[in-house]
Amino acid sequence: MAIELLDPSHARAYRQLMLEAYALHPEAFVSTIAHREKLPLSWWEAQLEDELSAIFGAFVDDHLAGIVGLAFEPWDEAQHKATLFGLYVPQAFRGHALGEHLIQAVVSLAEEEPEIKVIELTVSAGSKAALALYRRCGFEQSGLEDCAIRAGEDYYDRVHMRRLVEKGLQAGF
Repeated sequence: MAIELLDPSHARAYRQLMLEAYALHPEAFVSTIAHREKLPLSWWEAQLEDELSAIFGAFVDDHLAGIVGLAFEPWDEAQHKATLFGLYVPQAFRGHALGEHLIQAVVSLAEEEPEIKVIELTVSAGSKAALALYRRCGFEQSGLEDCAIRAGEDYYDRVHMRRLVEKGLQAGF
């Protein structure tokens, strides 16, 4: 297994993996497969070269087997925060610590950025495996948003989580 920053050359594989995630887990995303599958490949390429985010891939035998992103804040007043987004590992690759390795790549990148003090994320409240993974990786719940996502006629709550980047920092740094 190898963890790498994705670039536009990975756009097809990234698109395929994200469309799978949207189809299988609509409660986890604000966007939908119906919306995203219509977007041209150039849109996916642009996502992989956006200077306000970094997207990592886990590769197993040259196959993209997992993804995660880290978004940076453009506003000076919020540049102490970054947002982990889009973590997805297909069922066939779960149970092999790919999620932990992807999260560690994001944390390592955040640690390299002197301005970043905290990494935030949201996760579906009903996703016990994802919640457990984030807790194992040092994230703690900081809030709960009721009815945050609507998928069809169903509503899903989202848990807000955060992890301090620098050791010794406390909430409110």
